[in-house]
Amino acid sequence: MIELRNEIPDKNNVKSLVLLLNQNYQPLNICTARRAISLMGLGKAEPIINSSRNIRSATASLPLPSVIRLYYMVKIPTTNRRLSRQALFFRDKFTCQYCSKKTRQLTIDHVIPRSKGGLHVWENVVSACADCNHKKAGLTLRESELKLKASPKSPSPNPYYIFQHRNIAEEWKPFIPWEA
Repeated sequence: MIELRNEIPDKNNVKSLVLLLNQNYQPLNICTARRAISLMGLGKAEPIINSSRNIRSATASLPLPSVIRLYYMVKIPTTNRRLSRQALFFRDKFTCQYCSKKTRQLTIDHVIPRSKGGLHVWENVVSACADCNHKKAGLTLRESELKLKASPKSPSPNPYYIFQHRNIAEEWKPFIPWEA
């Protein structure tokens, strides 16, 4: 068994990232090589794909896993997505929800203005270009005479959110349901 200590520098690749799969090969998480080796050492996981690198101890050298699979099923939590500027712009596809202008220069607009009791929740915020946001200002839709292209909704829970906006290793791609 390889003994890993906190003092081991990363030249041994223990901080490398490993894809963790459920028993049914569904992606669960991304963990460090240290955690992956620990799971394998405890008999909870098996390596599926090894990287070209090795991990060394004083007495052994083993292939560094790139993808491991648990021997048992883990329920994937489906948590609601946190509202953030970036998540909102992705939900709205970087498009103004009033004039349909595609731009990276977006602002957050509250459909029911906060000054009139509107909340900062998924169902009350949309992406707006600066011109439309200034035109609407602190007015309601009726007062501003602007029309929404689509009603704002909370995005559905996505168990694969950890793979969005990140570079995916080539050997992980067969296990991820879409090109993230």
